[in-house]
Amino acid sequence: MTPAPSSLSTLAALRTVQTRSISPENFDGSPGGGGRATEGTGAASARDLGPGWKISPSVDIPAGETFELAAIEGPGKITHIWITTHTDNWRTLLLRAYWDGAAEPAVEVPYGDFFCNGWGVFAQVNSQTIAANPHGGFNSYWPMPFRDGARLTLENTSTVDVRVYYQVTYEVGGDHSDDAYFHAQWLRSNPLEDRTPHVLLEGIEGRGQYVGTYIAWGVNSNGWWGEGEIKFYLDDDTDHPTICGTGTEDYFGGAWNFDIPGQGYTAFSTPYLGMPQVIRPDGLYVSQQRFGMYRWHVLDPIHFATGIPRVDIQALGWRSGWRYRPLRDDIASTALFYLDRPTARRPRTPSADDLEVHLGSAAVPDIGASPSRPPQG
Repeated sequence: MTPAPSSLSTLAALRTVQTRSISPENFDGSPGGGGRATEGTGAASARDLGPGWKISPSVDIPAGETFELAAIEGPGKITHIWITTHTDNWRTLLLRAYWDGAAEPAVEVPYGDFFCNGWGVFAQVNSQTIAANPHGGFNSYWPMPFRDGARLTLENTSTVDVRVYYQVTYEVGGDHSDDAYFHAQWLRSNPLEDRTPHVLLEGIEGRGQYVGTYIAWGVNSNGWWGEGEIKFYLDDDTDHPTICGTGTEDYFGGAWNFDIPGQGYTAFSTPYLGMPQVIRPDGLYVSQQRFGMYRWHVLDPIHFATGIPRVDIQALGWRSGWRYRPLRDDIASTALFYLDRPTARRPRTPSADDLEVHLGSAAVPDIGASPSRPPQG
């Protein structure tokens, strides 16, 4: 089997696959099926031009309903997703992916969080796998292979209809029998329980590799908040992890509080890690500081042979006498991994209240919005 292109050095390789694309202009990705629409959200604007002139550029998803973005049969691989909608919808839409006819999703993540924009406020992201461009053009380049079909859906959990523009590009054919399946899970602690780490992932069985973390971190107190360690419990780990970080800003590639002297918190975005979002208090409705951070383990995937019992991160600041202070912050995490099976133990589906963002909330958010478990399966 000729390897799939992963860099410029292999881009010229000839491969026995074909490229297809699903969008509102070609719902099933059929060859020669694009630009044939006679009705759609752009029909009125194209009334003087007719078919082939942007008749169906988008879809409307009614409140409370789920729309199927893509249904693909046979072996293949999703190579790119472009999608956009209004910022108000970024935490009310749930993105799901199903592989090989599975009844349970391998991906279940709020739309904005999947694209490193968890706070409903735009942040530019320049990374190898996720690009977020003005103003809300979201792109994913995570490879998503499958052996016997794929489904992508978008659920509208809000009380209003939502208009979405999207395009899913994929390959059909190829041998993916040795490829792992892409998974993404979302968990939120709001607020985090006292002296308890936030769980990113738990109870995963199988062989694979952990490849990425995004966290929308809301700080509910004054002072520095990023002393906490991230811990990866792998395979047979129980009481102690195999991988233990040295601090939150260290894991996301920064240092010394992300603070450039004289400038304070400084946003940055690189191919594999970054803190692209810093939301500061505005003196009116926006109170606590909010951050968005990502860490892609593309060049340094975390391999496991039998599973991941747990991944967690501490929320830790400082108190008097240079003593650590456990914090009760609002932490929403997206954990990304590849697994040798299309389904995995996953958290329960979040409710609309679990997803809701309160940028102007009180110092400690409503405990009623906090449940991030128990898991399913």
